[in-house]
Amino acid sequence: MADITKEIYTNRYGDEFVFTLLEDGNIQWEGNFEYSRFGFPTDYTNAYTKYKNDCGNMSLDEFKEEVRRHIYDEDGKWVGACDIARVYGLLVTSKRDVINMVDPSGGPFLMEGMEIMGKTIKEFKPNEKGYLIITQ
Repeated sequence: MADITKEIYTNRYGDEFVFTLLEDGNIQWEGNFEYSRFGFPTDYTNAYTKYKNDCGNMSLDEFKEEVRRHIYDEDGKWVGACDIARVYGLLVTSKRDVINMVDPSGGPFLMEGMEIMGKTIKEFKPNEKGYLIITQ
């Protein structure tokens, strides 16, 4: 059996979080998550499908930028959402079955794409000990 690698992080409130690198390359994250924020990835599927069905010709990446764009006047005052954002913005949702960010009060803030213990974070799965950090 391989040696278990553990790292301990103490946040600004003195809470300890333990990260254990598992043999499968994922990481078990243990600690106090009573006061935490969570994030979910944005799902453009419905909005982009409707846009394409309405004969839109932007790529998905272009659409993602445009659907978030707002218009401001020359003084920087908000005027409103651009046409694409106004029409399709409400169809943009969150993938509530995937957690891509966890931020316990006092830290550490971790999210998809960040590196920890030499691994890149893909998502988080809650479990009885805290979170299993799924890595790429």
